[in-house]
Amino acid sequence: MFDHLREDIQSVFHRDPAARNAFEVLTNYPGLHALLFHRMNHRLWQWGFKWLARTISTFARWLTGVEIHPGATIGRRFFIDHGMGVVIGETTIIGDDVTLYQGVTLGGTSWNHGKRHPTLDDGVVVGAGAKILGPFTIGRHAKVGSNAVVTKEVPEGATVVGIPGRIVTKKEEPEEGRRKAMEQKIGFDAYGLSEDMPDPIARSIRSMLDHMHVVDERIESMCRALKQMDSYRGSTEMPPLPMDFDCGDVPAEGQDRAADESESGSNT
Repeated sequence: MFDHLREDIQSVFHRDPAARNAFEVLTNYPGLHALLFHRMNHRLWQWGFKWLARTISTFARWLTGVEIHPGATIGRRFFIDHGMGVVIGETTIIGDDVTLYQGVTLGGTSWNHGKRHPTLDDGVVVGAGAKILGPFTIGRHAKVGSNAVVTKEVPEGATVVGIPGRIVTKKEEPEEGRRKAMEQKIGFDAYGLSEDMPDPIARSIRSMLDHMHVVDERIESMCRALKQMDSYRGSTEMPPLPMDFDCGDVPAEGQDRAADESESGSNT
């Protein structure tokens, strides 16, 4: 028990820079108080003292502003920051190193018995005011944005935002690097938004930046080819074009004439 308490205090230091010492954490963090009450209530619930467990949890809610059903299963190093308004349902399962902020609801969407509440795997972070409703799993190290409403499973490492919750997928690192290079080249910052913010205007601008990057590369390739041709001025043979020079669908010289002659011959 004391090992768990020591871990719980250390988890506060790791995730809240405002924490100064262990005594302050023990006396002034309602999220920690709610967790300590729950550990006792969960034992009572398992031993069959359900009324007593519910009564103490009601007192803990009045004292801390956090409502945790005694039947919920919570892992190690669980941290509730600020705490006010957090609700955790009976069949909720929470893994290790999970973080919740104020106003989070881990609730159900059914009145049937059995598993009704979500499962949060290790390392999940849930932002302030988010609602996770239903008997599904939030994958390891996933993040749920503030005020999001999640009603279906979230894969490992994903970020969910919006109402209803939408999974935000980050671009591959090379693509993001090319875009940032183009932004720096033309002195533009795409509204200061990140890929995690699904703004349609920002997406359109990023698509334009991708197209500009391709056009810019092709123009640079043409300039290199023209410079190389200029160095051969007066020579009888033309220099070879670089392999990366792609003219697209433009036909070679004489190709149009040959195509026209063959077409006229077939007509006759």
